[in-house]
Amino acid sequence: MILLSSNDLFIGAFFYFATVKKILIIQTAFIGDVVLATAVVEKLRQHFPDAGMDFLLRKGNENILEGHPHIRKIWVWDKRSGKLLNWLKLLVAARRERYDLVVNLHRFISSGLFTVLSDAKTTTGFDKNPLSILFTQKVSHRIGEGSAMIHEVDRNLSLIAAWTDSERARPKIYLTAQDYGKHNMTGKYITISPASIWKTKQYPSEKWVSFMDRVGERTTICLLGSPADVALCEAIRQKTRHPNTVNLAGQLTLRESAALMTGAVMNYTNDSAPLHLATAVNAPVTAVFCSTVPSFGFGPLSDISFVLETTEKLSCRPCGLHGKNACPQGHFKCAGFELPTLLQSSNKST
Repeated sequence: MILLSSNDLFIGAFFYFATVKKILIIQTAFIGDVVLATAVVEKLRQHFPDAGMDFLLRKGNENILEGHPHIRKIWVWDKRSGKLLNWLKLLVAARRERYDLVVNLHRFISSGLFTVLSDAKTTTGFDKNPLSILFTQKVSHRIGEGSAMIHEVDRNLSLIAAWTDSERARPKIYLTAQDYGKHNMTGKYITISPASIWKTKQYPSEKWVSFMDRVGERTTICLLGSPADVALCEAIRQKTRHPNTVNLAGQLTLRESAALMTGAVMNYTNDSAPLHLATAVNAPVTAVFCSTVPSFGFGPLSDISFVLETTEKLSCRPCGLHGKNACPQGHFKCAGFELPTLLQSSNKST
């Protein structure tokens, strides 16, 4: 889906160059955003197979792109310690590269200024970036309304449509034997990633427990999460009556978690990063949406995928694009539904 105006297309065509030697992709938001950005990497590699492609991201997200066959260099911005100084060092290094194309997927002023000052021949980004007026090309950033859903992958790809094509490329991360070797899970199992940075995106613990209690005893349940999610996952494990539940939170890297997902009967996630991990390795996934809605464009793209959400018409839903730390109304009715059993949700695809 191309989201460019005729003027944008004209600008893109005007600045089209036959030989692209160096490309920089910028996405310094959260890990799920980085995973979805890999679709841009795939598309650019198709059209510029000989170009050196670099990626700028925030510190803590670099693991997901380690060993990526299409990425030459990963630029890591440490935002926690010496944020401004680190930004300046990266800018100086980027200017030395003299990029032919900078693709800025981030919509905030820090990345906008970096793009403008990068000394790249051509720059492209979303019109919501405060400095987009200074980009070579700016593209409309639209969130879908009603049934007119625009997936985030398609939004991102619209930034490079003037140089590539309108066909969707899927996000993709490249796993290694080492990633698969960390766990020794065999037999039938599912994964559940119960945590989210935003609490109103997080399906309630008691609801996960209720679902787990109905999963057959021969199916192992693997709880996944970061080191910060260990306590949540352990509390869920202790409350469930399911006899074969393991807490792997904090024990696996993002890549190792994705490797585990590939062998699962089903992977259950919130509207959060694990959903996009499953998409990037084409693992079966069921995405549970609470305060946010699929029409924002962050639903699953795996061949076997489901979206579960309340059927109740709530005037307060959605309450925001990214979720909130607590329900503004105090009732959290958007998370009041029960998940279907494993058998019902894993025998069909959408």
